[in-house]
Amino acid sequence: MITGCDLHIHSNNSDGSFSPEWIILEAKRLGLIVALTDHNTTMGLESFMAEAEKQGVTAVPGVELSTVWDEKELHLLGLFIDREHYEKVENLVKDFHILKEKSNVDLMQRLNEGGYKIDYAKVKKRNVNGHVNRAHIASELVELGYVSTPKEAFDKLLKVGKGFYFPPERLKIEDAIRFVRSINAVPVLAHPLLDLDVERLLEILPALCEAGLMGLETRHSTYTEEKEKIASEIAKQFGLLESGGSDFHGEAKPDISIGKGKGNMSVPESFYYKLLDAKSLLDK
Repeated sequence: MITGCDLHIHSNNSDGSFSPEWIILEAKRLGLIVALTDHNTTMGLESFMAEAEKQGVTAVPGVELSTVWDEKELHLLGLFIDREHYEKVENLVKDFHILKEKSNVDLMQRLNEGGYKIDYAKVKKRNVNGHVNRAHIASELVELGYVSTPKEAFDKLLKVGKGFYFPPERLKIEDAIRFVRSINAVPVLAHPLLDLDVERLLEILPALCEAGLMGLETRHSTYTEEKEKIASEIAKQFGLLESGGSDFHGEAKPDISIGKGKGNMSVPESFYYKLLDAKSLLDK
């Protein structure tokens, strides 16, 4: 029996700690419709969708793209990516990964010079596809005893402005939205009220809608009930579909569970079906 959905989940193909297959098995246990939305990669989607078919789980192939708006980092989900377009996504993010790797190497150098001795080759080896982001580095800092939690690593060392991390150049969000639409996938702005205040969100949405934005994440692990309500009202105001997900990462965010977030998140299955209808219209 389907009890709801979770349309924002990460596997160990980006910065999560569990495999795509494990996510499907957990979704089956919980009775959830689930989407895999790894950061800037589709590498886990083949095994994710194959396991979903094997287990009889309704699953959505997706991606979470790192983008920028006026120097502000924003994340865009692309949901319902057709298999024939996985390679197009990989080609899109190829340059980002090159720039990200340079950013990582520079971050490692600054951390080592600051007394935080990390073996970058060891961090890369631990990741399935060799793509490293700050969550992996945070976990290494915890293991080495420099900090107690990944959150402390970010707060003390890995956030922009702390002197160690400088973000790589990112794709403009309008271009990312147009790309997602070009492959007949559904573009959804991820956790907008985590990254932006209401005033700023209202300021940028007209341009994003003009570029082709179709959805807004109105349920998220970080949202209060009040934020959920505000996000839903904004989605209605701009004619956007609602989406939602836990942003599950596993061990990197141990207080977040698939389907429940921090315990009180609930995403109705109707969100999935309305998004699926939008995907069907794109395919016509």
